[in-house]
Amino acid sequence: MELDPTHFAERLVSGMSDAIIYADAEGVIRVWNRGAIRVFGFAEAEAVGRSLDIIIPENLRERHWQGYRATMRTGQSRYGDGHILSVPALRKDGTRVSVEFTIVPFTNDAGRMIGIAAIMRDATARFEELRALRRQRALHPPANRADNGQSRPWSLGAGDLPPGKLPFQAALNDRHVSGTASLGATTALI
Repeated sequence: MELDPTHFAERLVSGMSDAIIYADAEGVIRVWNRGAIRVFGFAEAEAVGRSLDIIIPENLRERHWQGYRATMRTGQSRYGDGHILSVPALRKDGTRVSVEFTIVPFTNDAGRMIGIAAIMRDATARFEELRALRRQRALHPPANRADNGQSRPWSLGAGDLPPGKLPFQAALNDRHVSGTASLGATTALI
């Protein structure tokens, strides 16, 4: 039995429990799968045709759009090739959710950027667990520290996510690595 690639791709996107969102060059949502409904709370009809602003916290929008426009103009992004980003996002009810995601840039036959897809996963529970562990550690430091208390917790600043480190490790410092699919720089938040 041969598998039709188009049918396979459609089924994969629609059936995935992770959010898959595709936005065109202007940042207008064109694809919103079942996983996006689960993660963000917007029905497909509520999201498709609207700006990505519906899931971007207001304090991050200006920076997001600077990076998004630059990526659409140049075709270059700091993110891709399997980089996992961890960012705060908004649900329909206004609550924040922590998401981890990767991006897939889309170009036309001439190589011009036409949009970006993001595959997102809700990482809120893990982020909150790490935050709680960090707070607990701060209240009850280990008695037998090999460094005599000299070490500092791992700190994440703008652009400091080392290759191979998982972005959620930033939560150890009560922070997210901010960004969106094409944000031109990484910023420490929270």
